[in-house]
Amino acid sequence: MSGQAIASSTESLAGLVERVTFHSAETGFCVLRVKVRGHRDLVVVVGHAAMISAGEWIQASGSWVNDRTHGLQFKATFLKATQPTTLEGIEKYLGSGMIKGIGPVYAKKLVKAFGEAVFDVIEAEPGRLREVTGIGPRRADRIVKGWADQRAIREIMLFLHANGVGTSRAVRIYKTYGQEAIQLITENPYRLARDIRGIGFKTADQIAAKLGIEKTAMVRVRAGIGYALAEAMDEGHCGLPVEDLEKLASELLEVGTDLVAEALADELRDGAVIADQLEGRNCVFLTGLYRAEQAIAARLRGLAGGTLPWPAIDMEKALEWVEGRTGLTLAPSQREAVRLALASKVMVITGGPGVGKTTLVNSILKILAAKHIRILLCAPTGRAAKRLSESTGMEARTIHRMLAFDPAAGGFKHGEENRLECDLLVVDETSMVDVPLMNALLKAIPDRSALILVGDVDQLPSVGPGQVLADVIASGAVPVVRLTEVFRQAAASRIIVNAHRINQGQMPDLTPIEGSDFYFVEAAEPEDGVRKLIEVVRNRIPKRFGLDPVRDVQVLCPMNRGGLGARSLNVELQAVLNPPGDVRVERFGWTYCVGDKVMQTENDYEKEVYNGDLGVITAMDPENSELLIDFDGREVAYDFGELDRVSLAYATTIHKSQGSEYPAVVIPLAMQHWTMLRRNLVYTGVTRGKRLVVVVGQRKALGMAVRARQEGRRWSKLKEWLGASPD
Repeated sequence: MSGQAIASSTESLAGLVERVTFHSAETGFCVLRVKVRGHRDLVVVVGHAAMISAGEWIQASGSWVNDRTHGLQFKATFLKATQPTTLEGIEKYLGSGMIKGIGPVYAKKLVKAFGEAVFDVIEAEPGRLREVTGIGPRRADRIVKGWADQRAIREIMLFLHANGVGTSRAVRIYKTYGQEAIQLITENPYRLARDIRGIGFKTADQIAAKLGIEKTAMVRVRAGIGYALAEAMDEGHCGLPVEDLEKLASELLEVGTDLVAEALADELRDGAVIADQLEGRNCVFLTGLYRAEQAIAARLRGLAGGTLPWPAIDMEKALEWVEGRTGLTLAPSQREAVRLALASKVMVITGGPGVGKTTLVNSILKILAAKHIRILLCAPTGRAAKRLSESTGMEARTIHRMLAFDPAAGGFKHGEENRLECDLLVVDETSMVDVPLMNALLKAIPDRSALILVGDVDQLPSVGPGQVLADVIASGAVPVVRLTEVFRQAAASRIIVNAHRINQGQMPDLTPIEGSDFYFVEAAEPEDGVRKLIEVVRNRIPKRFGLDPVRDVQVLCPMNRGGLGARSLNVELQAVLNPPGDVRVERFGWTYCVGDKVMQTENDYEKEVYNGDLGVITAMDPENSELLIDFDGREVAYDFGELDRVSLAYATTIHKSQGSEYPAVVIPLAMQHWTMLRRNLVYTGVTRGKRLVVVVGQRKALGMAVRARQEGRRWSKLKEWLGASPD
């Protein structure tokens, strides 16, 4: 803080909180306006509190500071809030909106009716609330429940705060565990990592340490095995070789491998993990993922072995008819693919950009639609589903929407008990579909239905665990059409030509050509790269191509870290494209303002917004701690405390861009990204650009990426399950 202390000695201060100007749910940092006896004006108090409301009585100790920007403030090193005792304080407290069912109007009525005894009435004699005009049984119930919730949340918050945890997760913890939260957490704090979204092993481990649980305690080491496998899952693995797992867990937990081996034996006995062989090595899998891969293989084989859901088709007649309807002449490879598709119950269509996947899928759909076959189309992301709708002229939905996720039940409405209604299901962008989602999807397909999986197997595999599309293709269990011929129209695009060159391990053509759709901007140093990238995004692309730098241009980075990483570039790009104004909110390490481009970073089924969805903040209401984000024309409300689910998205990682296309893509490539420089990473980034791709950086980094084959292998047993002969 830019200010100077007026007196170094610690002083005490007590008063009534008139207004909470700012409160961070994550850190507890707050700015309060307090009515202090002996001070004519309200005093600004800055400190940390787990929870704070207008009307509360605070006791604070600290020192006075004269802040250059904000003037005289009391900087509290200790801050304790208690329920208000004065009538004025009680009314303010009840009217602050902290209890559902009570606003300023009912706060006034309640205080008038019960005076200082109002809290006792709510707690001990709730029936008396009905004495107040306008309070019926429903409102009375809401007030009583709201009061109990607040008290429980406050206790949990104070407990978590005392154990070194930020307070933003308290409501979530309370909703999960209810009144038993403190008891359950005290017994086994590691359950938090398992049960509460947003709390990982490390946070649970901090609480455990505060509660006196030893590093070598078996409850910790057993939880650590799940943590090590979850870390491996984040890298795309479904399991790990035993020695790799023991080494990883030993490093993460800072305990000996003998202790890890003992804990692993306990976890295996309890069925939390499963041991099996993979490529001749002893491996350990998370039980859920192991069972899911097993189920995917069994279901795909079961579907593939069934009877076709459409009558026999005269292939030559059908091909002639569809060419007449579309006005397109199919290439021999495409005609062969249509024949195979119409003769197969399960098949895969794969290939890069410009090879006619869309034409092929449309031809198959037209022929089958003419036979009155019920067709469903889906894709893993909203953007991919929208693109599929546009290219086919038929409705396409995200997999989550199609399966109808039910947030209350925590699962999909469509499954084995309630199958989808279709004779053919087409899944686009299948390379993005991970093991859990593919398992859920296959469960919901009726036995009679045919299935076509479409995707580019050379792109990055799914962010989630497994490599479903690659494993299905490699297993040889179902027919595969691999399209390789780039069609004449597509060959005029340097984006498509260069994407194929990269995929074949050749350097893209970087010759500067006026009017091209692919450019390379040389930048020797990362600092130079940042400067040139900002110039390209802010000025050159909008001027030359008439594109909006926020809505149309997407910066895609190999990684989050570093000067040319997504995190740092977001701050730089926000500063030049949408500088933060007075109305802003600072949460979870980011500053958000109206006009900012943001990305959802996890699936939110209640809001129907999914990981990777892009939006723009359209409105902000600091009074109610709420903002609106426009996702493709649909405005969604977010509480400030929910902003850990989004991040700034002027720049994002290539991994996060999968399944999306953008008018213009700018890719920074530098040697500082060397750990991530892989052919499929750059190939995926380049193929995201529709009208323009600009690579900014070092030729050496681009060359290194093009030469490097794929990332290290993923430990996944699906290919083995699919290749095995059925029992």
